[in-house]
Amino acid sequence: MSVETESLENDDMSKTVVDYLSNNPDFFINHEDLLAQITVPHDSGQAVSLVERQVHVLRDQLDGCSSQLKELVEIARDNETLTERIHQLTLSLIGATTFDEVITALQDGLFDYFQADAVEVRLFSAGELDNDGVPNEKQGVLGKLKEFLDTGRPVCGQLDEKQLEYIFGPLAESTKSTAIIPIHHNDTYGILAIGSRSADRFAPGKGTLFLGRLGEMVSRCMQVVSLPGV
Repeated sequence: MSVETESLENDDMSKTVVDYLSNNPDFFINHEDLLAQITVPHDSGQAVSLVERQVHVLRDQLDGCSSQLKELVEIARDNETLTERIHQLTLSLIGATTFDEVITALQDGLFDYFQADAVEVRLFSAGELDNDGVPNEKQGVLGKLKEFLDTGRPVCGQLDEKQLEYIFGPLAESTKSTAIIPIHHNDTYGILAIGSRSADRFAPGKGTLFLGRLGEMVSRCMQVVSLPGV
């Protein structure tokens, strides 16, 4: 008998045994004496009984399940905290009756509840976004902002130096990452910009579901208040 033929026969026999044990899970219950005779080698080379090996495997599985459960509990707690903070911010915005009150409530809420390092709101007329009467040095910045507003979606990441200076002014240098949220009020468009000193806080690829809802909320609040100069 060749080595190859013997190997194939061993494989077939192993499969037969595996299939039988799978279809008869109570086999070792009816043959407990075999458990004492069976050993399973550890990676270290030592041998343990099948029962000990099963216990070891089950413990590993339990540890994995416990870690997953702990992670899910932490996520649930974070979501509960986020929901409560959003609720408090919403109440503050609902109570605002003027544009200045909306901005104040928004800034206070984002500073207090969401640890923002900078919060700015910039509003533009349609003419400004089309660069009508806009100084040359600002046209490039507004052009990029218009492209962003056309998407209608929040975005996270790093802005260039000119964009940072235009939006955050004296806080531009310390702002390392930014969340930009579009807002819309009648014929006026704008952005809500949230800045952080941490480059990872609003890194590209971060989820924007909350940011999108925040933008909708601010836009709705501005529909019931008078804008500056109106």
